[in-house]
Amino acid sequence: MLKSFVAAFLSVGKKIDSEFSQSKKLDKTLKMKRLFIQLSLTNSESIFFLSLILSLAWMQPARAQRSIAPDDLATIQAVEDTLGLLAYAFVNDSLEENRFLAVRAFIPTLVKALKHPNSFEYPFTQLHTVSVQYPADSTFRIFTWQLYVDENTYRYYGAIQMNTPELQLFPLVDRSFEFDGDLEQATLAADNWYGALYYNIYPVVQGDQTYYLLFGFDAFSFFRKRKLVDVLTFRDGKPQFGLPVFRATAADGTTSTQNRLYLEYSAAASVHCNYDPAFGMILYDHLETVAGQHGEGPVNIPDGTYEGYQLQNGIWEYNEKVFHEMLDEAPRPAPVLQGRKVDMMGRTKNERGR
Repeated sequence: MLKSFVAAFLSVGKKIDSEFSQSKKLDKTLKMKRLFIQLSLTNSESIFFLSLILSLAWMQPARAQRSIAPDDLATIQAVEDTLGLLAYAFVNDSLEENRFLAVRAFIPTLVKALKHPNSFEYPFTQLHTVSVQYPADSTFRIFTWQLYVDENTYRYYGAIQMNTPELQLFPLVDRSFEFDGDLEQATLAADNWYGALYYNIYPVVQGDQTYYLLFGFDAFSFFRKRKLVDVLTFRDGKPQFGLPVFRATAADGTTSTQNRLYLEYSAAASVHCNYDPAFGMILYDHLETVAGQHGEGPVNIPDGTYEGYQLQNGIWEYNEKVFHEMLDEAPRPAPVLQGRKVDMMGRTKNERGR
């Protein structure tokens, strides 16, 4: 199973890899040397990506290591040092071939570490560019990471590790670059995954069924980014993505359902999309379409209002406008001059003579 896991992972970039290897057949030794000495941020996306990952690492609870044997723990820690270097390189290296090389080396090295009994208990805190998310029930965890190919192309890699003493691992093979169907209605398997960098998991228990909301980020393209809310279930022990749990009711009473949500917006905008425990709902920015300023055509940006979905009997019901409060005047701080007259430098008449 482990060999097939590695093979499935390595096939995810087959189309790009084949073109890349034909045009850039560099000596592997030189590649490895450059891998660790030519590390520099390539673009603003890398900065955003690192900020997101570091915030995710801060949010993760500490994981106990009590059940890992001392020899296994020492081996995993040694392997993690290598993983940390590779994880840094596949995000930050300025050369495309080095980023690909780092990803290809990272996958079997990660599997090597996870093969040790009870590896689920090891937190991998050195993998600052890899998101490791746990649901509240801790039945599994998801590793996801991003590969920057060029300014309009990103690839995502991932794996689901079940909380079992012996390794049970499901590779997530990103096929989003081949997807041409209706993303909101599709049901996808692990080997046909719509890749994303997950930043939160929210479990929902409905009767004897549990499903998990996966909140993710997709860098998508230079001018447009995406955030999505996917739904993970386990059917016959295997992961499946997409479930018709999002429902909207039109003015005429007709209803429609979606298997997942996604927002596409301008790369210049900042968009919120997450589960909000204070309101008990999925909350996200309402987007409006405006003309792009850089020749990219129409793009979506937040308009300052929020919409969302609230859970009712296992179904998330659409709420077109979450907040209805309106102010008579725009909010502003209390006056600080208290009637005093000052010049453009903030000095009173007496202060100017000093």
